[in-house]
Amino acid sequence: MGYHQPRLPNIEPDEFLRSTFQERIKFVSKEWGEWGFGAARKISVMYLVKLFGGWLLGGALVITLTSGLNPLDVASWWTNPIVYQKYLVMAMLLDAIGVAGSWGPLAGKFGPYTGGILFWSRPGTIKLSPYKWIPWRGGNRRTIFDVFLYWGFLFSMGLALLSPGQTAADLPALARFQALLTDPANGVPSWLANNAESFMLIQTTPLISAVIFLCLIGMRDKIIFLAARSEQYLLPVVCFIVFPNLFEVTDMVIALKIFLVTVWVGAGFSKLNRHFSPVIPPMLSNTPFWPPRWLKKKAYQDYDNDNLLPGPIAHFFAHVLGTIVEIAAPLTMLFVVGQAFGGQVTVTLATLLMVGFCLFIISTFPIAVPLEWNLLFAICAVVFFIGYPNSAGFSVFDMSQPWMPFSVIAVPVFFVIFGSIRPDKVSFLAALRQYGGNWATGLWAIHPDAEKKLHRVYRPTLDQIDQFQAMGLPYKQAETFLEVSLAWRALHTQGRGLFSIMLQNVPDIDHRRVREGEFACNAMIGFNFGEGHFHDEELIAAIQEQARFEPGEFIVAWAESEPLWHGYQEYKLIDAALGVVERGRWQVKDAAQAQPWLPDGPLPLTVTWRSPDFDKLRFTATDIIGPDAEPPLTDGTGGIDVANTDLVNVVAEAEEALTEGVKR
Repeated sequence: MGYHQPRLPNIEPDEFLRSTFQERIKFVSKEWGEWGFGAARKISVMYLVKLFGGWLLGGALVITLTSGLNPLDVASWWTNPIVYQKYLVMAMLLDAIGVAGSWGPLAGKFGPYTGGILFWSRPGTIKLSPYKWIPWRGGNRRTIFDVFLYWGFLFSMGLALLSPGQTAADLPALARFQALLTDPANGVPSWLANNAESFMLIQTTPLISAVIFLCLIGMRDKIIFLAARSEQYLLPVVCFIVFPNLFEVTDMVIALKIFLVTVWVGAGFSKLNRHFSPVIPPMLSNTPFWPPRWLKKKAYQDYDNDNLLPGPIAHFFAHVLGTIVEIAAPLTMLFVVGQAFGGQVTVTLATLLMVGFCLFIISTFPIAVPLEWNLLFAICAVVFFIGYPNSAGFSVFDMSQPWMPFSVIAVPVFFVIFGSIRPDKVSFLAALRQYGGNWATGLWAIHPDAEKKLHRVYRPTLDQIDQFQAMGLPYKQAETFLEVSLAWRALHTQGRGLFSIMLQNVPDIDHRRVREGEFACNAMIGFNFGEGHFHDEELIAAIQEQARFEPGEFIVAWAESEPLWHGYQEYKLIDAALGVVERGRWQVKDAAQAQPWLPDGPLPLTVTWRSPDFDKLRFTATDIIGPDAEPPLTDGTGGIDVANTDLVNVVAEAEEALTEGVKR
């Protein structure tokens, strides 16, 4: 893996594509174990420049200059409330645009790098409603009204970011906060007392507007609502509005401390399962700059002898440096007050441990690359727990009303508990299961002769296989490289279950084009963040409206997350033309003990229902290459030429008509 060139799979594409599905999975799993996805190192450098140069330093310039602060005098503003308020608003805005998380090649976007706004600003693109019982959710295509709500949200957040702050003259609560900080009797640290008079708060009027727009969006389109990372940012934004205007600024600071800890502890709780240890080896394998290759291999039980189950190092990383640290350190940060248990020294050490935790995640460049979110949490940890010490009147016990701490944790704790029990009802993001390994997932198996039908779906980009070809990769090499993404899924427990469904129900799987659902749906909706509910039967039905697949041409194996400690995952076999044709389950224990490529055969599947239409499926694939090895019409930048979209559809329909005529 070089700086400029990616590491392509070390095999001749013809040999790879002639192999069976299980042989291909074994090869790419071994490749991933040593090299990760294989992206050129300059891609990782690009992400780091974007994160530290663009988001951190560029953001500091925007925030300080729009707030009347001196960007070079960091000591005077690092604890100023408006700074971290605007950083959070900026993070949410960039996520909603699509240029923060789920951006670029590591999120399955090879050209263009941005999905988000290119999709969500276009009427006619696919949207997904959160719940069918909402009366005015609209259909599965975005309307002008949806675009209006989206741009209303972006404008409101941008206005909040760029507006000058509220001063003590504007807000009585801020005047009281400044008086508290400057009173020597309160024992406030000098970095707060000396700069308190310059402290400001973000303008709340545009935030109120943004919250209204976002809630309206959320009732019609879960894609944008979750892409804006509402589960992470919406509650803090509400705190920015409520506490300074109705209570005290001190309450806002403490509420944000409580929220940070709730997120970390909830995420730590989600890792108490059989799925999490298998997350660690592929995460380490995908780390471009460290650890060395021999240590990456050591994360597996016996890499050289084809045992890719997690080894002792992986279990240590998962449940000591992961679960225990993520629960114990934040609780220490929140509840150690005064001189007990080492006082502020202990809090500072725990805070630095969590900063290291966030930086470690950044260093691994995880799929969907939530780098800005991790850096934001690292910054907020330092500002809140070191800049505003518990012992100086900023502990969880110092809120002005005793019910306030419980009100802050009520919503996230509800979603963690209910979302763990009923993962089919709550996004895994809201349930704080981002890294826990227990996710809803999907796998697409497409007949090679039919994949071109996806070009009929209206959107501003190409499928990944076409993006690769537009970049100059020949089809066979592009197909080989794209299947490396299947290794990431294979090395997690769900992959073994999904592969078992395909091996047991799709007899021509060796000759089909198999796509990782998370990657593939990126090209359909412009976003994914590991959320399998973005590519379940609702998305497949929306695709089918325009693609018009025949039975058996486009088959999806889809699985729900494991309900809390139930020991099984439920699955659906979905056909684009027929809908759900089979339901069943597999045991998580079986998946956790199987090798990624299932050398002992598919996992035992328990079928709980099968549609009478199941027998209508047709399995006729004989050659994975198919007739469409050349990329479709493009605009020269890697995206489908929107002006030529109708032409693409006409050509595809003409080809179909000709084929049918020949058959007749």
